[in-house]
Amino acid sequence: MIKIKNLKKSYNNIEILKNINLKINTGEIYGLVGASGAGKSTLLRCINGLVSHDSGSLSVDGIDISTLHNNSLNLFRKNIGMVFQQFSLLERLNVFENIALPMKHSNYPKHKIHDRVLELLSLVGLDDKKDTLPRELSGGQKQRVAIARALSLNPKILLCDEATSALDPNIAKSILTLISQINKKYNMTVIVVTHQMEVVRMICDRMAFLKNGELITHGEVSDVFVNQSDALSDLIGENTLCEIPFSEINLKVIINQNNENSMIFAVLGTKIEYRILWANTQKYKENTISTFIISVNQKNINAAVALFQDNNIPYHFINQKENI
Repeated sequence: MIKIKNLKKSYNNIEILKNINLKINTGEIYGLVGASGAGKSTLLRCINGLVSHDSGSLSVDGIDISTLHNNSLNLFRKNIGMVFQQFSLLERLNVFENIALPMKHSNYPKHKIHDRVLELLSLVGLDDKKDTLPRELSGGQKQRVAIARALSLNPKILLCDEATSALDPNIAKSILTLISQINKKYNMTVIVVTHQMEVVRMICDRMAFLKNGELITHGEVSDVFVNQSDALSDLIGENTLCEIPFSEINLKVIINQNNENSMIFAVLGTKIEYRILWANTQKYKENTISTFIISVNQKNINAAVALFQDNNIPYHFINQKENI
């Protein structure tokens, strides 16, 4: 769907994006993660053609965006919906009129506009708000209107730039649930820009982590978090979780709770003595991953490792300087 190769972008001789290489598949929810200034919003604007890149290539459905100009670029953008952090609704227009605006500017017939707006109001759960002005809506309701407007032209791709950052946690969760429902209903590719880790864990299939314009890591969400880099640990504040004793041999063990071997520690306990020094469980969309630090003495380490290997359980030895 979206292929990005050796992409670079600068402003005033300052590199914002440095040699970005990514592939985003059709129908997946993809997270672009990083602190402010990482370059993620610039990358999003390169994808929808609002910003031109300096070098490299960026194609959507096999179309190189750099070859599009004027009318062809405007037609291309109709296939991409955009949702912003601050909603960007027109205060003088009611909910119906805000959602209808892109279709009106694209010269849709009035009856098609009417039917499509009612369909979208039902989708986002605002059937009774069509005549309401934005100032009379809550933050969550405003974002639902913005999502409906972004979907009005039946786009193939939905871009969400910090779409939940201005919302309370419970409201944000409901918006993320709505985005997931839209993704499944229409098999729509969704790209989510965020600095909130709970957003990525809740809805994203894969993710990329950017820092200072560089792509640090990318892949399946659970894999990126379980094998997190120092830079990602710094961002999410998990660089030092506890003091681990190192009198014996310590292993970091990853358990997928959906795996048939998730009860491996019960088996391990029948064979050798070990201590659990630290544990953490995180949910990643429909998957639950538990991470354990265990301590095993020298005489039992080979038996423990053999058991993990025989059952395809990821593990590795850790040292005092390693992030948990």
